[in-house]
Amino acid sequence: MTVHVTRTVRSDVRDNRARILTAARAVFGEKGLGAPMREVARHAGVGPATLYRRFPTKQELIVETFAEQRRACHTAVRDALADADPWHGFRSLVERICELHAHSRGFADAFMTAFPETMDFAADRERTLRAVAELAHRAQRTGRLRPDFVVDDLVLMLMAHQGVQDTPHAARITASRRFAAYVIEAFRAAPDAGEPAPLPPAPRLRPAHSSGTS
Repeated sequence: MTVHVTRTVRSDVRDNRARILTAARAVFGEKGLGAPMREVARHAGVGPATLYRRFPTKQELIVETFAEQRRACHTAVRDALADADPWHGFRSLVERICELHAHSRGFADAFMTAFPETMDFAADRERTLRAVAELAHRAQRTGRLRPDFVVDDLVLMLMAHQGVQDTPHAARITASRRFAAYVIEAFRAAPDAGEPAPLPPAPRLRPAHSSGTS
């Protein structure tokens, strides 16, 4: 009987942890890191005490919530550096970073702002920027990346890309891909010979209607 109860308790703990992380991905992903912990608990269907037993601080919850995205970012950096074509590696890294950020407002927030005390994301950002600097140097030597590109241009691009989070969820990834394609063309030293590559499809976006009257 004791063994059965112990296994049941452990199963409940695992289930609660999984529900909390699923809820955190949804809540932080849509609303950003400013979303309160109590909203995560409510979304997970657990009490605040259960949430804090599993994750005593918001920092710990954020790190665990976005572990998969962090691994994907590491993979994108590794693949880009291993690419035999520096320009292709550079382009691919820009595209993959934009897509990761578009999927989750919370991950974009953590990556860009290094949520207080969340040094894991600060390290991720520095690793990515070092990779971009290395790729940029290689791509500039091929003559395909404009010579005046600097790493701060990627930061500027990601700051602008955060505006994609304000688009309707259904159009967000489409908007991000088109945005990335435009930016890559701006980074290119000169257009390739022949017809330019087609852009990704355009999202259907409309400005929000003002509630006031003129």
